[in-house]
Amino acid sequence: MEEPEAFSYRAVAIRVAGEIALSSSPGAALRKWREYFGLSQQDVAKVMSVSPSVLSDYEKGRRTPGAGFIRRFVMALLRADAERGSKRAENLIRALGIPTTGVIDMQEFSEPLTLEDIIITVDGILLYHDYPKGVMVYGYTVVDSIKAITELTSMQFYAMLGSVPERVIVFTKVTAGRSPMVAVRVSLVKPSVVVLHGPREHMDSLSIELARLDRVPLVLSTLGSVEELVRRLRGRVSGRGL
Repeated sequence: MEEPEAFSYRAVAIRVAGEIALSSSPGAALRKWREYFGLSQQDVAKVMSVSPSVLSDYEKGRRTPGAGFIRRFVMALLRADAERGSKRAENLIRALGIPTTGVIDMQEFSEPLTLEDIIITVDGILLYHDYPKGVMVYGYTVVDSIKAITELTSMQFYAMLGSVPERVIVFTKVTAGRSPMVAVRVSLVKPSVVVLHGPREHMDSLSIELARLDRVPLVLSTLGSVEELVRRLRGRVSGRGL
């Protein structure tokens, strides 16, 4: 499973790449982030296996970076920073309130899934049926609910929820399901689907009512272990199916 630290750095990569991709001047954004990480064009070009002149062309706007180039650029920043102790990345993790614990795994699906696909994938039981039609899910985040609730600050917890719109968030080690659903209820950004992994006989009726009020589909996974749950979800990432 993905370590919490890996999730944190992945979240940093997504934030940086998103800012570059959405910038009206992507070349200036490339330069800004390179300089933030304290790297020269030669440093980054070496990690990317391109010539410094190529990187200069992008920064000066003579070339427009595509998604693939942006991804390679951001990963080069993080790799070069890691060789120096990851101090700049860790500063961003703290500044952005990115959770550093509690996240077990986070991936994007190879193609969007429907609610029915999610239910099949997690051997799920839909706990109420009055949900919006046409729900589509583009990725998943699996959370250790005990660690998330006991170790994350409220800002980090809400930042985590805010990073999962149009995704399924899976809360593991759930007993009654009340605490995760209270957190979802007060969050401004809602996931597309919530999956609870825990004993069915202990599910609290309040958790179902909170999901109904937000019209967030609530699913109980009947799989025997968190490992199997993650394996099933990762199968959808690779497109292998179940």
